[in-house]
Amino acid sequence: MKFCDQDFLLSNDVARELYHGTAANQPIIDYHCHLPPRDLAEDRCFQNLQEVWLAGDHYKWRAMRANGVPERLITGNASPREKFKAWAATVPKTLRNPLFHWTHFELSRYFGIETLLEEDTAQAVWDEANRLLAQPGYSARGLVERMKVKVICTTDDPTDTLEYHQAITKSGWRVKVFPVFRPDNALRVGQPEHFKAWVKKLSNISGVKAHKFKDFLKALGKRHEFFHARGGRLSDHGLERMPTLDCTEKQATAIFSAALKGKAASPEDAERFAAFMMDFFGALDAEKNWTKQLHLGALRDPNSRLAAELGADAGCDTIGDFPQMAGLARYFDRLDRNGQLPKTIIHNLNPADTHLFAGMPGSFQDGSVPGKLQYGAAWWFLDQENGIRAQLNTLSNLGLLSRFVGMLTDSRSFLSYPRHEYFRRILCDLLGTDVASGRLPNRRDWLDSLVADVCYRNAKNYFAFPS
Repeated sequence: MKFCDQDFLLSNDVARELYHGTAANQPIIDYHCHLPPRDLAEDRCFQNLQEVWLAGDHYKWRAMRANGVPERLITGNASPREKFKAWAATVPKTLRNPLFHWTHFELSRYFGIETLLEEDTAQAVWDEANRLLAQPGYSARGLVERMKVKVICTTDDPTDTLEYHQAITKSGWRVKVFPVFRPDNALRVGQPEHFKAWVKKLSNISGVKAHKFKDFLKALGKRHEFFHARGGRLSDHGLERMPTLDCTEKQATAIFSAALKGKAASPEDAERFAAFMMDFFGALDAEKNWTKQLHLGALRDPNSRLAAELGADAGCDTIGDFPQMAGLARYFDRLDRNGQLPKTIIHNLNPADTHLFAGMPGSFQDGSVPGKLQYGAAWWFLDQENGIRAQLNTLSNLGLLSRFVGMLTDSRSFLSYPRHEYFRRILCDLLGTDVASGRLPNRRDWLDSLVADVCYRNAKNYFAFPS
């Protein structure tokens, strides 16, 4: 069997028919990514393959470090060509890592390059990709359009002006780009200098002097409304875990005031404050029929030396071992009791939590929306074949696969959209294998509908983006 051919990952006839006949034809809704809106607004042209492929990809950076590549050739001052050659030399060492598959998917789907990447082929690949990147249709927008993307949801701080989103809308580009409200900075009362600076920025952008707690909440509400007016229909929160402590408004006010005076909140008070704020954000989302995303379980920057040198998102983060269920259940229960539980997607990073996260949504469905609470796509360290199969199998066993809103990229790279193809091939192989073994009937109408729903239609209906 040829590596990465048209039937890659498709082990039986039904899987092949489902993928080529249905899945491959579905558009993409990328409801969670980290693409820079400015690059899309300005339709950035990339100077070389390293710039578009390696410059922001911390997955590849981690692999290069593990392969003994010095930092100068990863994030340092080496030339783009030197950095690319270091990656090319690393690729053969990634056998059985998903990066090996993704690398060759990306070269093939964007550039038509079928050559296996290694040190000996690096120059030819570099030259051909750079030749194409200089052609029309290989700008930021052109690369997105090649993958049949219909909607992109970026990840944006409440203090963002959203000027690039507005520019994209005014340009009439057929791909819709919407902001996602990510208010993690609003919780950082344990870092008073950072928090004070951010509150000042919030005051300036909202027009509300947020020096008192009630005004702080008012300013955040205004920014939430601003995002809604710009097409935003999702929020996102990156927490280690949901808080387990309760917090009154009086307590939250005191913690807020102390932080603005330069006093760092204790871990317990920071957790209390987060609990109050997450209830507040939940109510905002429910009021506007938004979807809340909870990305839980990352241990951020355990390598303090590298974090100090390179900052956040440098490939230092890893899987955290945090207790998840008590806080999550309490959170959902509080919002549900108050009639303020929004549509919610929960993502775990620790595979030990897979069954817990898949089971929890079933306790809070209310019949108002199909799949109102969702166990989300395999995320980050779980975004590989085994992790995707585990997510699909666990969701199938404990919930309804048929109502799943499907895959996302969670990426900063414009060459990451073949991850949707990777997911779709695995989905079709899973279903085809069940048919081949007699676990599912060969009802093509049911199977085709399920595949189209999970790949595209569920997300289209669930998020209800403005047209």
